[in-house]
Amino acid sequence: MTELSDLTTLIGRCTGAQVLCIGDLMLDRFVDGTVERISPEAPIPVLRKRHEAAMLGGVGNVVRNLSAIGASSTVVAVVGTDGPGEQVAALLAAEPGVTARLERLAARPTTVKTRFLSGGHQLLRVDDETTAALAAEAEARLAAACAQALPGCGAVALSDYGKGVLTPRLIAAVMEAAAQAGVPVIVDPKGRDFARYRGAALLTPNRAELAHATGLPTRTDEEVVAAARRVLAECGVAAVLVTRSEDGMTLVTAAGEVEHIQAQAREVFDVSGAGDTVVALLSAAIAAGAPAAAAARLANLGGGIVVGKVGTAVVRPDELMQALVDRQAHEGSGKLMTLPETVDRVERWRRAGLRVGFTNGCFDLLHPGHISLLEQARRACDRLVVGLNSDASVGRLKGPERPVQHEVARATVLASLASVDAVVVFDEDTPLELIRTLRPDVLVKGSDYTVEQVVGADVVQGYGGRVMLAELVPQQSTTRLVARMRRQPGAVGG
Repeated sequence: MTELSDLTTLIGRCTGAQVLCIGDLMLDRFVDGTVERISPEAPIPVLRKRHEAAMLGGVGNVVRNLSAIGASSTVVAVVGTDGPGEQVAALLAAEPGVTARLERLAARPTTVKTRFLSGGHQLLRVDDETTAALAAEAEARLAAACAQALPGCGAVALSDYGKGVLTPRLIAAVMEAAAQAGVPVIVDPKGRDFARYRGAALLTPNRAELAHATGLPTRTDEEVVAAARRVLAECGVAAVLVTRSEDGMTLVTAAGEVEHIQAQAREVFDVSGAGDTVVALLSAAIAAGAPAAAAARLANLGGGIVVGKVGTAVVRPDELMQALVDRQAHEGSGKLMTLPETVDRVERWRRAGLRVGFTNGCFDLLHPGHISLLEQARRACDRLVVGLNSDASVGRLKGPERPVQHEVARATVLASLASVDAVVVFDEDTPLELIRTLRPDVLVKGSDYTVEQVVGADVVQGYGGRVMLAELVPQQSTTRLVARMRRQPGAVGG
């Protein structure tokens, strides 16, 4: 639960992060359609085109992911003086919180990757690109742009796709400028020579890239750790985070720490751009002051979400929060549940002859009054379900400055109580539909209500259930606590 609370806080802190991004910028095109026949000209499928979309790729997808979580970024990159280059510039301009410093080169076409899809699966990818190294003059201009953009940044993200932009001289210049500014560098590496990233705070190779760079096997946990330690010893970086697909991630630091992070169990539709999501979340978290281990856990969560989408997708704070809720529902206490899971659990309790109770509320800052109500409710039944107002619901009911704590944190605290058997979040202003769906045997509210005022009382009484009014603890309310904290900052803990 501590990890859950820490990650919840970290997601919020990422909103204020500022990241400098440099690397290979490209345009990702997606041509989607249906395949209904084989060509009479050759044994190949015929794609009937339905629609086409274009979005930022490479370091541009890192920028998109940073924007999606509310972070700000400056991107330093190269495009051609061509149509795709103009399209890339326009897409960057449309992203909130992004400053683009683009070097436009007539002799270097913009990299374009075109993917042909049917039914969510890729049939073919066509790359239009050049991988020649940048000329010295362009290197110098990009290095100067990075140095100018560094002040105010909390991290630097290097996205190396091997397209010739991140030359050894440019990488060295960025590393030196970042070191002088005290800004950590996170690198998505390519090639065999990881030593060119010397001084980086974190490298993020996948299993195959790590094997290619070290010449070592990377099948097992032990092999991955051994290969990562070779990189640490030979390349002068502070940590290596190895992405391992269905095996999750492994973090190995120069200080000797090793952490295997379990993959999130999700159906994989498309891994395109998943590495960009990982780099973006790592960079934002580290820019927000998080240690590498916490940043890695957040990146693992985001990577698990994005592979369940089609195309070079992004993740948003609400998706990260929901993934935390889902994970808590299947791990640890198992008390945090979706509505279908709650319905199933309640039905099993009933088949066992148990009486099911229900109460609800915002439970923003848990206090003795809440504890008393929940304990009274639990004594009136065999199993207690708590309906928890979502953040959006609390905001509508209590005002724009509430809730004080995110719904994940509130649900986690409730789930830790022995008096609570299940927690389900609802987004409506009242729990009426939840009550109609769960049909509790006992409905509990505080005695500051009359039975007639209790939402759902008529429903419960209509099928023979009971409505109970719990005794209140005097002078206890979240509103009082919030008001006191505002009058006397620091007077109330937690």
